[in-house]
Amino acid sequence: MAKKKRYLTATMADGYVKTIGPTNAPFTHYWRIVAHLGGGKTEVFWGHAKSLKEATGKKAALAEAAKQRGWEGYDFEVVELVES
Repeated sequence: MAKKKRYLTATMADGYVKTIGPTNAPFTHYWRIVAHLGGGKTEVFWGHAKSLKEATGKKAALAEAAKQRGWEGYDFEVVELVES
C-alpha cells in the first residue's frame, strides 16, 4: 500500500513559515541560508533533509562558499519539520 502523502511545515525563528507537500518523502528538517551580499541585499538558499545530521552538514562548507562568492556574511538555521 502506498504511503499517505502529508504536508510538512517549518517555522523559522523570524516567523517565516515554509510548507512542503504533499509528499511522502521522509523529510525531518528544513534548513535555510540567508546570504548577505552587501548594500542591504540578501539571497536565500533552502532545502530539506532526512535527518538533523544531514541538515547541519550543510554548514560544513558554508564558510568557504561565502568566501568564494564574496558574501559579507550569512545566517544558517535548521528547524524540525512538523506534520500538518
